[in-house]
Amino acid sequence: MPGSARLCLIAGVLVLSLSLLNALTAGEFPPALQRAEVLAGMASVGLMLVAALWTRAIPRAAEAAKLSGEQGFQINDTLDGALALELAWGSHQFLTATSAASMLVMWDGHVLLRRGLITSDAFVPGAICARARERQELISLVKTALYPGREEFDPVLPGLPSLMVHPLGQRGWVVLGGWSERCFTRSDERWLAGWCERLRTTLDSVGGGIQESHPCPQPGS
Repeated sequence: MPGSARLCLIAGVLVLSLSLLNALTAGEFPPALQRAEVLAGMASVGLMLVAALWTRAIPRAAEAAKLSGEQGFQINDTLDGALALELAWGSHQFLTATSAASMLVMWDGHVLLRRGLITSDAFVPGAICARARERQELISLVKTALYPGREEFDPVLPGLPSLMVHPLGQRGWVVLGGWSERCFTRSDERWLAGWCERLRTTLDSVGGGIQESHPCPQPGS
């Protein structure tokens, strides 16, 4: 609870306590005292309500999860310079300007980039990725603990508390994992959607020249 809200709550409790003490110690209870007690009670309840609403208006931020993995930057070495630069720039921006902890980019079954906290496990797209590709829209898992099938993203980084998955047309995905629950904003979602559209256009222009030693399977393969 913020300090100002706590002070408001204490004032409300104090007013209510003094009002009750005044009523209990009064020898008589004339109409004037009754009206004063009613007003004091309303004031104290109002102060406590303000404290409660203040707390809801400024909720406590979720704590960052303790994630396993090592800081790293892995990029496909067969990419041309312009595409590699685009991936490096975009991933840097998301990992420094948002609450992202890890990023993975996949295209035509090949992992093009891993950055942030990463693992060496092979990523196999599952039902959630397939749904994002079918709908051609971003899927945001604001609290992964509530979603079945979240284990599909354990190879990206185990235990990610929140995720955003955006398709790259029919040929790939960008997976962005957050440090805490509900850490991504609407602005982050719009930024990711815009960058993915730009990245997809760039990748389409590259064609089929991207290679990888151990390509990851597509959903359903």
